[in-house]
Amino acid sequence: MTEPLLRLTALYVHFGKKTAAGNVKAVDGVSLAVARGETLGLVGESGSGKSTLGLAALRLLEVTRGTVHFDGVDLRTQGPRELRKLRRRMQPIFQDPAAALNPQMRVKEILAEPWVVHGLGTWRDHEREVRALLEQTGLGPEVMERYPEEFSGGQRQRIGIARALALEPALVVADEPVSALDVSVQAQIINLLVDLQRQRGLAYLFIAHDLHVVAHIADRVAVMYRGRIVELGPARAVLEKPQHPYTQLLVASVPSVVPGVRSTPPALRDSTAEGKGCSFQPCCPYAFDRCRRESPLLYPVARSAEVACFLAHPSSGGCSRTPP
Repeated sequence: MTEPLLRLTALYVHFGKKTAAGNVKAVDGVSLAVARGETLGLVGESGSGKSTLGLAALRLLEVTRGTVHFDGVDLRTQGPRELRKLRRRMQPIFQDPAAALNPQMRVKEILAEPWVVHGLGTWRDHEREVRALLEQTGLGPEVMERYPEEFSGGQRQRIGIARALALEPALVVADEPVSALDVSVQAQIINLLVDLQRQRGLAYLFIAHDLHVVAHIADRVAVMYRGRIVELGPARAVLEKPQHPYTQLLVASVPSVVPGVRSTPPALRDSTAEGKGCSFQPCCPYAFDRCRRESPLLYPVARSAEVACFLAHPSSGGCSRTPP
């Protein structure tokens, strides 16, 4: 099988000092892979660890344990010089375009900066490349002398996308790239990302909480809950017939996420308690003894999906309920 472009293996990112109460397990043993040219949508509610995982994948944040392989290279073993070279092929797009752009730099300076930082080309080369990027992202070279404050939110995000593409990366980690934009502008940016992917063969790790957006752009979907992946599979399979109770809840919260498909959410328990076992079990109406003792691993189910739920396991430990 072809080696994926990005592979995360047993990745942990914990914050805070170890105390009797423990530390914050932002990412708790996640294993994921992104193939060349595919879009993996990473979804979950705020605080689930999605953005932390994205930063760790780019090694913009150090991990506690585990490995991050990009194009077969373990990023955790690379020194500053080697990592600098690899960064040309893996780039981020951030959620807030206003905060991500230097207000004191003109557009041409913002877009030329990646080449300047990496010591590539001359200013004449930079200007030619900047013009091409602005054309590709739908802005046009006439905006080169303007400052970020002169643009709308959607236009700023186009500048951010252009900057991410400057060094011709193979992987783009897009962290909620449209959540700060109006709905009408969101569609334009998503269509732009899809077109750029087709033109350039890009792979996306696309982080979002909006399932409508994910349904439109993603090839596969990974659902994250409290630092763990609870469901993973082809986007249509996961969104049409979610297997994990938490995924069912997400899909049911936006009934029209897949046209013609309606999902009934589980009746959640009224509980905020945390204990051993499955992280969702304090709220899950289907939880039984094994759920409170053990933490389920991702288990293969139908249609190339994986679910971290004992209901999907052939040996469920005596639970009388059939899988969702």
